[in-house]
Parts: sequence; C-alpha cells; structure tokens
Amino acid sequence: MSDFRTKLGVEGGGLYYYGICTAGGMFSAGATHLAVTPLDVLKVNMQVNPIKFHSIASGLNILWKEEGPSSLWRDVLANERQSVVFFLSSASAQVFADVALCPFEAVKVRVQTQPDFAKGLSDGFPKLYAREGIMGFYKGLPPLWGRNLPFSMIMFTTFEHSVDFIYRKLVQRRKEECSRIQQLGVTCVAGYTAGAVGTLVSNPADNIVSSLYNKKANTVLQAYERRS
Repeated sequence: MSDFRTKLGVEGGGLYYYGICTAGGMFSAGATHLAVTPLDVLKVNMQVNPIKFHSIASGLNILWKEEGPSSLWRDVLANERQSVVFFLSSASAQVFADVALCPFEAVKVRVQTQPDFAKGLSDGFPKLYAREGIMGFYKGLPPLWGRNLPFSMIMFTTFEHSVDFIYRKLVQRRKEECSRIQQLGVTCVAGYTAGAVGTLVSNPADNIVSSLYNKKANTVLQAYERRS
C-alpha cells in the first residue's frame, strides 16, 4: 500500500489519494457490472422461458440473433437513462431551492453558533444585512450547493433504484400487487437507505458551510484545509 501511495505522490493519504481510490473502485465495479450484465439478462430469460433458453451458449446466441447486441446490455442502458433523469431532475430542483434557502441558512447557522448574534430570524436578517450586505446572505451558496446537490442527486437516485430493486429482487411482485402496508415498508426501507447514503456523501460540505458562516474561514479552500 505504501508503494502504491508513493507512486501516486500521496504518501500521507489525503483527499487526492482517496479520490483516486474512489474513482478506481467505481471503474472496477462498472466494468464488472458491464461484463456480467449479459449473463443476468440471460438468467432472467432462462427463468421465464427455460425451453427456449436451455443453455448459456445457445441462449446468448438466440438473444444476439433475435434482438441484437444491445439486448444483452438492456438493463445497463435502461438504468443509465433512468439515472440521468433522476440526477438532472433532482439537481435542477435543488439549485433553485438553495437560492431561496441560503439567506435563512446563513442566519440560522449564526444564531445556533453565535449566542450574541441574534435571537432569531426577525432580528438576525437586518443585523446580517447591516454587517455584510446582501452578499452576506449568499456567501455560503457554492458550498451549500456542494452539500445539497450531491445529497439530492444521490438520495433520489438511490431511493428510486432501491424501490425497484426491492420489488424485483426481494418482494418479487409488482407494486400494485402489494398491500398498502407492504408498499409503506418498501418505501421506508428505500428511504432509510437513500438518506444514509446521501448524508454520507454531503457531510464534508456541511462542515465547510458552517466554517464559512462562522468566519472560521474566508474561502472554501481555506475551510477545507482547516477541517482537514
């Protein structure tokens, strides 16, 4: 491991090293999934129509001839299109929501962490405007986007894929065929999973937002260095 870090020029670890490890893990997992998807597609067809698809070799050959090469990766293509839609829709909604939220976030953080600043929003807004002007309300907008955009994109995408996975792989029934209690259970499990993953991704940016608002740092880079 130390030799690997030396080659990368990140002897002491740090963000760059873990970023490379993350990218390597994503690439490895993606390549593996891409390689085994044809087998998963064939497996489902063998379960549904075992007479027609009676072996791996003949089954792959039938899919290739009847439906074309893309049929072997239809799951990947479908999931990719869905993920793009989830990412873009959640990101666009969050961008506008954060513009409206940012002034309230600026005052809230100061009220929570600076006891002498203000008692609440009513006196916090005019005091912040008098001290820092209109830009004081939006100083934390970039890191706020850095926190909320990944959270929303990852959370909504994880939630939708989790719901789909639970119904297809675990419950093995369509949503319409399940009772309301079962549907609620699926939604809760998917929601807990999505929330945990989203929080894990967005937590570092949350710390940076707090540092900026409390004047422990003047820039995002300075906040990151102090938190590190």
